[in-house]
Amino acid sequence: MAENKKNTDEFTDFGFERVPRTEKKHRVSGVFDSVADRYDLMNDLMSLGLHRAWKRFALSKTALQPGGWALDVAAGSGDLSEGMARQVGQNGRVVVTDFNSSMLQRGRARLIDSGLVGNSSYLQADAEKLPLESSRFQCVAIGFGLRNITDKSAALAEMYRVLKPGGRLLVLEFSKPRLGPLESAYDFYSFQVLPRLGRLVADDADSYRYLAESIRVHPDQDALKAMMVRQGFERCEYYNLSGGIVALHIGFRL
Repeated sequence: MAENKKNTDEFTDFGFERVPRTEKKHRVSGVFDSVADRYDLMNDLMSLGLHRAWKRFALSKTALQPGGWALDVAAGSGDLSEGMARQVGQNGRVVVTDFNSSMLQRGRARLIDSGLVGNSSYLQADAEKLPLESSRFQCVAIGFGLRNITDKSAALAEMYRVLKPGGRLLVLEFSKPRLGPLESAYDFYSFQVLPRLGRLVADDADSYRYLAESIRVHPDQDALKAMMVRQGFERCEYYNLSGGIVALHIGFRL
């Protein structure tokens, strides 16, 4: 029995596949190397532009003030980083991190193009082992990145560690939709339309098939809330957006 448990623990999900835990990070990084150049365009096409509204809602919940410190984990092309950089102003600081160097460079380019060059730092980092001091940030955010992390509990523990007491974590992520009769249409779009769109626009159907599968194996709203509670977060709550296609979870380090 112990040997079977050990073998199970050595594997994790990569979409619908089970792969060695040591392999997932490399495969996820390969996905984002492949999609980086068309990442923003595909986000607009995939969500019909709704991702912008989801991110605006998340930014409305940061409670950041001028002079504050914020951390964007798995920052991607930097939408949340840009918003938080504007919120903290020139006397604040946003630390922008991503495991993938291609995406980190896209995020850096976005902030530079937006004129946000004096209050942002960039760090290629594994969310499971953040090379940052404890109790430093008023707000930590991760947008559409948690489902790609191998050890989600370890990442949540790290995000808790770097928060100041009184600080908050925002997790914006695809979740379990509550669409009733429209759920079959959502499945058709995810597994039939999305890979074809990825092939046509980004010349990469497989990466977008993985992204669709990764949504289905990600913990649902209540399961993710329970994970946050286990890592010490308090006053945890979530908001369903677009019928639960996306959820924003918030938890506090008190």
